[in-house]
Amino acid sequence: MHFLGELIIILIVTTLLGQLFARFNLPPVIGQLLSGIILGPAILSWVHPGNIISLFSEFGVILLMFLAGLESDLDLLKKYFNLSFTVAGIGVILPVIFMGTASLLFGMKFLEALFIGIVFAATSVSISVEVLKDANQLHTRAGSAILGAAVVDDILAVVVLSLFTTFSHEGGKSGLTNIFFLNLLIEVIYFGAVWLIYKFIAPYFMRAAEKLEVNYAVVIASLVLALTMAWAADFVGLSAVVGAFFGGLAIRQTPQYQEVNSSVSAIGYAIFIPVFFADIGLSMTFASFIKDIWFIIIMTILALVSKFWAGKYSSEIFGFSKNDANIVGAGMISRGEVALIVAQIGITHHLFPEDIYSSLILVIIVTTVLSPFILNHYLKNLSK
Repeated sequence: MHFLGELIIILIVTTLLGQLFARFNLPPVIGQLLSGIILGPAILSWVHPGNIISLFSEFGVILLMFLAGLESDLDLLKKYFNLSFTVAGIGVILPVIFMGTASLLFGMKFLEALFIGIVFAATSVSISVEVLKDANQLHTRAGSAILGAAVVDDILAVVVLSLFTTFSHEGGKSGLTNIFFLNLLIEVIYFGAVWLIYKFIAPYFMRAAEKLEVNYAVVIASLVLALTMAWAADFVGLSAVVGAFFGGLAIRQTPQYQEVNSSVSAIGYAIFIPVFFADIGLSMTFASFIKDIWFIIIMTILALVSKFWAGKYSSEIFGFSKNDANIVGAGMISRGEVALIVAQIGITHHLFPEDIYSSLILVIIVTTVLSPFILNHYLKNLSK
């Protein structure tokens, strides 16, 4: 029952801080992120990361990205696919170069430095989605470009990570090479299945659910579909949030999507999504802050500019205005749960020095917390 006490504290503090930031015309999500830092080991130590909080958090981000898919305009996503692919591609390359080079200068071996670059290659768009929704900008071309780029970015980052672990850490043996290409084939099959679900299965599935005489049968069916796609994405090596997003897109084109959106929003924002944002802050500690201060500062700056420049200049090439390009760049900054997962893989397989692990986590959290401030700054320029 100890978890219930922690959950009560998280819900109260995230709500109050979210309201406080909203009163100052700042995204409430910033207050929710900071609530985790305040309540967690970094400051008050009232709430500690644990298995149940992590489960709530994982479900929260899945619901958040499912809702993002529900509210996305597929025509806009298709229209800006080339831009999204360009932003994602450059957004993977620049962090690997910038962060990898900096790591070499801090005395790390080449493969260790390369892996640290890979840690910061993936974008976690969940924070940006929340800020864009608060500003009613999720359906704009900048919002669509960010969503599309984040999905492609995640796929590219997984491919790069798979290549790294197969050909460097394990020596690139032929058996492992075959495993890599087998995994790649499985992922291609997954996206083929996503297309079938979108085109044929989802509409039929929702019509069948509508005929059931069970309360919220349509909502339950939509969650079953989304969770299945999220689980399948995780199973084939992709992020579960990618599957959840595609699940939302599949439900979006059915007549029942408004009922689903209303009900899932209530479920998500009442409990799971606030816990997800707070959980990010709970991961932060200042244990290595003084010892690795220059490493943390330099890597944070490089993490910010690598993604920002990739989004900004790619968007300008495709004819976006300066401020819209800045919005795309700012929307790609957040690393969040994706980078945390990759870092965890690295420490488990001894792919970089253990003594910098806590500093890397701190850099990930700092960039995640800063990203909504930066994005909100450029969104405010739209009204000027």
